[in-house]
Amino acid sequence: MDYITAGESHGPQLTAIVTGVPAGLSISEEQINSDLARRQSGYGRGGRMQIESDKVRVTSGIRFGRTLGTPIALTIENRDWENWSETMSAFGKAPKGLEREVTPRPGHADLVGAMRSNTDDCRNILERASARETAARVAASGIAREFLAELGVEVYSYVVSVGGAAMEEENFLESAPLYAPLDIELSDMRCPCPKATEAMKAEIDQAKLDGESLGGTFRVVARGLIPGIGGYATAGDRLTGRIGGALLSIPAIKGVEFGLGFEAARRPGSQVHDPITLDPKKGFSRASNNCGGLEGGMTNGMPIVITVAMKPIPTLMQPLATVNMDTLEVEQASKERSDVCAVPAAAVVAEGEVAFVLANAYLEAFGCTNMADIKATIKEYRQRLRTMSR
Repeated sequence: MDYITAGESHGPQLTAIVTGVPAGLSISEEQINSDLARRQSGYGRGGRMQIESDKVRVTSGIRFGRTLGTPIALTIENRDWENWSETMSAFGKAPKGLEREVTPRPGHADLVGAMRSNTDDCRNILERASARETAARVAASGIAREFLAELGVEVYSYVVSVGGAAMEEENFLESAPLYAPLDIELSDMRCPCPKATEAMKAEIDQAKLDGESLGGTFRVVARGLIPGIGGYATAGDRLTGRIGGALLSIPAIKGVEFGLGFEAARRPGSQVHDPITLDPKKGFSRASNNCGGLEGGMTNGMPIVITVAMKPIPTLMQPLATVNMDTLEVEQASKERSDVCAVPAAAVVAEGEVAFVLANAYLEAFGCTNMADIKATIKEYRQRLRTMSR
């Protein structure tokens, strides 16, 4: 299963095409739209979210709510297009008085993208490098999420910190898989701790007054996984590398930790590795989950727990210094309509990226033609695993 997206931030629409989807998978348009709404939510979002109300339109690959086994095409309309139709026109001449973007923002793709593309207008870069593109990713990942859900796998996320405000967790590797998704979704910050939620909102309020932006951390959790998904034989087989790469493809993501993450480097091995246990009914398991559900690049049956760090958004209302590409003089960087904080939104995007990697790993292990055959193969695999622990 794979996807590709197209579309500019202020173009007429965003498009996603998902390939490699097995036939017979039940798809809910309402569920995809719910994920799109979650991506738009969160305290600290900017004015763009008040303009857009993202809804998916499926134009191929699904009939009567089930996949056909053919490429699935999804589109999301950009309502703001009507205000940009001349500036972003695909054909014709540039309108008179067109203002080029020549004051690139530090921390964004503006300048290096313009250098790479040999253009004198950073808008050619920023329109595609914008995080608006992730709306198409979320729509596409809805297919992967439905696939995993039908196999009993749930992927969710929650925000841990924003700026200097963070929730306290005595042992997040034990607590993360137990949080109720409803508690997360009812929080303005997608954080299960009410006290931390209010502290994060206060940080955002102060940052807005200061003309600043804020980053933070969040966790992605996947539970209900079969052990042995992924591989160890080649670098490309390992889920740690595949998940890490997928998460780092999200704009503004700067760090990914699995399980204990960097803390594992500070402990002796006896306090890091998870003792193996055997339960007559459940089979092989682990006494702890310091590895975060992945050993040797494969799932071990424990919940996957990943911590992700997001940097502050590059657009500042009190811009940093830059160099004007026309005059080569020092100026303030340009300002695009933006968010103060988008950590909750990034967490939703991250869920989708993890879901895609896991869905692909399942398809590689159990076939990819249709859901009936996939489920039958998984059933046989589970039965074989049970015989190994008896």
